[in-house]
Amino acid sequence: MKKLLMLAGALCSCVALHAQTNFTRNAVYLEAGGNGLFGALNYEYQFSHKPGFGIRAGLGFYAEYGVHPTIPVAINYLVPLKNELQFLEAGLGLTPTLEFNRQSKDVITVDLVSYIVPSFGFRKHTRNNYMWRINFSPILNADPFLPWIGFSYGKRF
Repeated sequence: MKKLLMLAGALCSCVALHAQTNFTRNAVYLEAGGNGLFGALNYEYQFSHKPGFGIRAGLGFYAEYGVHPTIPVAINYLVPLKNELQFLEAGLGLTPTLEFNRQSKDVITVDLVSYIVPSFGFRKHTRNNYMWRINFSPILNADPFLPWIGFSYGKRF
C-alpha cells in the first residue's frame, strides 16, 4: 500500500510539473518603432520565473535629418491573459539619443536628447520560444506630441 501511495504521489507530481508553463526570463528581439524610435535590437530580462516586472535595454536609431543612435531602456510589467502564452504589457521607457547638428562646414555639435516613452500593448509567446509584440508607444516630450506604435519579433531563452 505504501508503494502504491508513493507511486501515485510521484505520478501526480509529474503531471503537475508538466502542466506548469515554461516561462523563460530572457528575450532578444528586433523592434520597429516603439522605444527605439525607428528601430532597435533589445535584450529583456524578467525578474521572476513568472510574468511580472522586467527590464530591457537596446541599441537603436532614428532617421530625421540624418541617422541618430538611440539607447532605449525601459521597465515593463506583463499581465498574463487566460491563454498562458499571451500577455498585456505596460511599460515606461527613457530613450537617450545623440543628435549631430552641422553648425558650419567645420563645426558639428552633438546634443544628448532624451525622450520619455510609455508603452501599452499585447505580447504573444510561441511554444517554440519565439515571441512577437505590438504596442502603442507615444513619445511624450516630442514637439509636437508624437503618437507612435512598435512591433517586435524575437527569441526567448
